[in-house]
Amino acid sequence: MSVNAWLTLTVLSLLLAAMAFYLYWRERKHRLVLAAKLELATRKIESNLIFDDLTGLLSRVGFNAVVDKAIAQVEVGGGNFCVIYVALDNFGLLNDAFGQTSGDSLLRTVSKRLATCAGPKAEVCRITSGEFALIVGGDMGYGRSIAVRVTEVLSEPLKFDATHTVLSCSIGIAEYPTHGARAKLLANAALAMRSVKVNGGGDYCQYDPKMGVEVRDEALLINDLRRALDAGQLELYFQPKVDAFSLQVTAAEALLRWHHPTRGFVSPVVFIPLAERYGLIGAIGDWVIEEACLKAAGWRERGLRMRVAVNISGYQMREDDLVERIEAALQRNNLQPGRFTCEITESVAMEDTKVTQATFEKMRQAGFHVSIDDFGTGFSSLAMLRRLPAAELKIDRAFVTDLEDREDARSIAQSIVNMAKALNLHVVAEGVETQGQCNLLVEMGCHELQGFLFSKPIRAEDLEWLALDNKRQDVQFRPSLFMDTMDANL
Repeated sequence: MSVNAWLTLTVLSLLLAAMAFYLYWRERKHRLVLAAKLELATRKIESNLIFDDLTGLLSRVGFNAVVDKAIAQVEVGGGNFCVIYVALDNFGLLNDAFGQTSGDSLLRTVSKRLATCAGPKAEVCRITSGEFALIVGGDMGYGRSIAVRVTEVLSEPLKFDATHTVLSCSIGIAEYPTHGARAKLLANAALAMRSVKVNGGGDYCQYDPKMGVEVRDEALLINDLRRALDAGQLELYFQPKVDAFSLQVTAAEALLRWHHPTRGFVSPVVFIPLAERYGLIGAIGDWVIEEACLKAAGWRERGLRMRVAVNISGYQMREDDLVERIEAALQRNNLQPGRFTCEITESVAMEDTKVTQATFEKMRQAGFHVSIDDFGTGFSSLAMLRRLPAAELKIDRAFVTDLEDREDARSIAQSIVNMAKALNLHVVAEGVETQGQCNLLVEMGCHELQGFLFSKPIRAEDLEWLALDNKRQDVQFRPSLFMDTMDANL
């Protein structure tokens, strides 16, 4: 090989080596850049998982990591810590009324207040909209002190969409290791929070193991209640109302009973609030209306024409088509509107909402007999009471129970009777159990009485039998309730 050829080959080899080195260097640099970007993106993702974008507080993932660390410290060095679950009572209402932008601003303000009042050693997490969790070192006593501080700080007025508002919150506290392992700790604190929320909110509560049992029992009961209608487990009982002077039966109130296959009778005090809370009250309310009309129609066919009263819930009063559904049930059973009494609690009756007032107006136009139930327990406005299409007031049993023993109960009952008479309203006293109570109510001028002194709630068939059995002398019905003495239009 000639010298020139050798030189040419050497130069080409060097050029190829240089090119290969350059390509390697460029590829390595590209890989390093990609690795750096990947690491940055990973850190950003991890940061987003650990921290909440809106508030800057810990996310649920970050909070769990902090709880794990706290548990490890307790396992090694002993001690305890508390998880505090905070839920804003009225956040949903404010967020719906003013929009998400204002709601987000409110959450940021609340987050800053929580982080400040909890102290530098505490960790704060945003669980979801309007709900937060804190982890603080110390026992339940310290946890309660933090709960009080949180309540005070959040109750301070804050500016919300150009207006000032005051927040209230429901707080639940769970302590480690007393109240469960990590998997249950936050859930137990939330359970304690919900026990406050269902009772009106604005307070705190520490977790009790009984709460878990109650929640499981409630879940089972709700599941059974969903099937109770189709399974034929619901039944109406009727408690007579009697004329205060003749003591003859004039009408009857329909009262719902649940025959549970294993629990026996379940009190309406137990299952009605559950039905309202879990969206079952609408279907149950419709069934009660239809069943009450059906029973009244059966009485009529056998010669007994008696007004029937049905309790109407606040949920039903806010339904646009309630009156139309009642009218349809009356028409199906060939009953006159005036023989159907809608019993509405005082607290619901005093709701000055457009929907509720519109329902009252429809009831007036339909000709229903309207009764204000549990009267005396709320804060009725006389002006509001005058506007309602009510025909009667029912004195709450709490005042009737204490009539013989307390002067204030007698004064309240007498005031209700006097006010009702001034407004030309019928007065019914419920919960009458003794002859002494009966005598006092008659002296006050009550028109009708209802209670165990006269009759417990009984089945429709038993009430019909009492009315039509001439041999029975202990329970008397007004002659005007029977078909042969009634006007054909009634």
